[in-house]
Parts: sequence; structure tokens; C-alpha cells
Amino acid sequence: MTSLFDFSANAINGTPTELKTFDGQVVLVVNTASHCGFTPQFTGLQKLYDTYADRGFSVLGFPCDQFKHQEPGDDAEILDFCTGQFGVSFPMFSKIEVNGPGAHPVYRWLREQKSGVLGDRVKWNFTKFLVGRDGQVLKRYAPTTKPEQIAADIEAALDA
Repeated sequence: MTSLFDFSANAINGTPTELKTFDGQVVLVVNTASHCGFTPQFTGLQKLYDTYADRGFSVLGFPCDQFKHQEPGDDAEILDFCTGQFGVSFPMFSKIEVNGPGAHPVYRWLREQKSGVLGDRVKWNFTKFLVGRDGQVLKRYAPTTKPEQIAADIEAALDA
């Protein structure tokens, strides 16, 4: 696989989704969790989506329960929480693993493209990968990076 758009993943409603659907868009891929100290970042992620969607930007949320069991619910519970508590309307996907032998192929590829503080492993919930219109990873952001701190990079990618 040579681009994010070569992969597929199950949408949170279980529907298989080809990521080529997002080909030509700038995408922020985020591993999420409903019971994490960074969970309020959903508000900022939704604001980014609302601000830039009409320019060809999307956020793709991938719930993950690999970090201290902070995403214990099933897909329906996760979706209810994200939409009910934070008004999330950007695409969410079924719960996956981001590290280890069971890591989803999307995350194995993302980690190979941009390593972080712990090498290629994802450190924690709300690690973010900014992907350009060509499907290539532009930047990787730590969980502590707030969504609003990424806005300038998103704008630059949209204008590239």
C-alpha cells in the first residue's frame, strides 16, 4: 500500500468503507477514546471539520481501547457518546488496535510513514496524523497537541 487511500476500514456502523472515498482531501486521522483526559479534543476536532470540510478536509476517528481500557464500549455506545456529548459528525470507524500484532493495516502504514517519540508505536489516545491530498502522511502530532494547534498546517495542506 502506498497511500492512505489504498486502505479500507469498517465505518462505525459496520459498513466496509474504501478510504479512496477521501482521495483528494486533506485528512486528519485520529485514534480516539471516550474515557480519556484528551476526550474533550473531540470538540476541537469537530470545529476543524466544520471549518474546513467545504475546502476538502475530513477528520477520520478510529476508536481504540489499547490504552488503559479508555474505550470500553461497543461501536454503538461509542457513536452515541461522540454524537451526544460532542456533536461529532465527522466519519468514525469501528474500534481497532493501533499497536501490536493486531494493529489495523491503516495504523501499521501510518506508523511506518511517520514515527514519533516511541519509535513507530502510537503513544496514547488522540495521536494525530495529517495526510495530504495525495494520501501521503505530512505530519504526526502528539496526543497533547490540541486540534486548534494544527489549523495552520491544515490550511497549508489545503492550499498546496
